[in-house]
Amino acid sequence: MKKKIGLVLSGCGVRDGSEIHEAVLALLAIDRNGAEAVCMAPDMELSEVNHLTMKETGAKRNVLVESARIARGTIRNIKDVRAADLDAIILPGGFGAVTNLCDFAAKGADAAIQPDVARLVREMAAAKKPIGAICIAPALIATLLGKEYAPSVTIGSDAGTAAAINQTGSKHVDCPVTEFVLDKEHKIVSTPAYMLATRISESATGIEKTVQAVLDLIQEPVGIR
Repeated sequence: MKKKIGLVLSGCGVRDGSEIHEAVLALLAIDRNGAEAVCMAPDMELSEVNHLTMKETGAKRNVLVESARIARGTIRNIKDVRAADLDAIILPGGFGAVTNLCDFAAKGADAAIQPDVARLVREMAAAKKPIGAICIAPALIATLLGKEYAPSVTIGSDAGTAAAINQTGSKHVDCPVTEFVLDKEHKIVSTPAYMLATRISESATGIEKTVQAVLDLIQEPVGIR
């Protein structure tokens, strides 16, 4: 039976949702490894950004509806997904990860996490099921799990973001774009992607390795360090 890997999307577009390259590369890597992607997103509003001017338009869109563009319509409302439905979970980056799924972009270590996202990620952590996070998404994981688990994560090498992550109780580890950081104890894998990448191929290398590492963790018995 195929392993089911949840992909938590936050919209469609780097400035107001999921980073499309990162989401598609994760989908491709999941499929190439013989697993099944289960796309999901919260049903909530987002503030639209014009991706030609990179400025907010003042209009609103829906995160679930926009995420369905990336998922080709096959997507679930995250409130209906439980950890028991999945073998692992992966969160792509894009500003939506820190503006829609949480407000880390505005509040840093004091960020609040969207309730359905928080509930599912906490369920995965409690069940010792692997969690992957790409680009800026590790900031969400750090904020949510820092006090209880103090996981090691990476967003690359940005000093300001790294400092905010450390303030959550998590530990930031510098990492090159084509590699990943593995917290084996907590089964959390993260990679910088477009926090550092200047080419899609650089993001692809790190994301492919991250997805493989997440899948490898599914097989490991609880307690291995």
